[in-house]
Amino acid sequence: MTNDGGEWVNPVALQAVPDLSVIIPVFNEDASIGLVLEELDAVLAQLNRVYEVIVVNDGSTDNTAAVLQQASRRYASLRLVTLTPNSGQSAAFGAGFITCRGQSIILMDGDGQNDPHDIPMLLEVLKDCDACCGYRKIRRDRVSKRLASRIANGVRQAVLHDGILDTGCSLKAVKVQFVRDLPMYLRGMHRFLPALWLMRGARIRQIRVNHRLRVQGQSKYTNWRRLRETWWDLWAVRWMQTRYRRFRVTVTGAGT
Repeated sequence: MTNDGGEWVNPVALQAVPDLSVIIPVFNEDASIGLVLEELDAVLAQLNRVYEVIVVNDGSTDNTAAVLQQASRRYASLRLVTLTPNSGQSAAFGAGFITCRGQSIILMDGDGQNDPHDIPMLLEVLKDCDACCGYRKIRRDRVSKRLASRIANGVRQAVLHDGILDTGCSLKAVKVQFVRDLPMYLRGMHRFLPALWLMRGARIRQIRVNHRLRVQGQSKYTNWRRLRETWWDLWAVRWMQTRYRRFRVTVTGAGT
């Protein structure tokens, strides 16, 4: 169907309360985010679900804001969140967690390397668990980046024992109760989301997902910067593991 301006609008997206939220943090991705949203919308339209797409603009200094404003006029399902100043991917995901309305959450990057066509598979697996994490069996990155990721994954597993194959892969599906009130104000927490979910008792499965070459824009992080930040974050999460307690609350009496 079309809106008053003659633009095509997915009728499913016009329904009031979405049950699926896709969260995409972006920083200076004006060359790629428009293509990502176009491909994503085509995939989501086939799911026969009420959905929303939340793009968190993390203080971009290029033309990302204008691209997103134009996209918002095209996609009725698109919601825009802006962080000022640039605060990092963890804060951007955290803003998405606060804003989202769906019961099922998809996390993905805005650089085009995650494949939206993997989303139906993630959601299918999510029916039998609390979180489904994608892992990139074949990486489409530079050798140096692949090596750095392999080392980081090995160190993380040795310290946290979380069993996650590829925590650097943003493409994940999770039930909303596991993202509420997470400490995303710490800059590197997005790299340890599965460990945080496990602390909350989540049942996690992992599936192989597609990974694509970056064809637009460039990576915003060097291997050294990523390693330096991750090292301190790792020990913060390890401390959380030693202190975290899960408990159940039962209320009885008048008015219950």
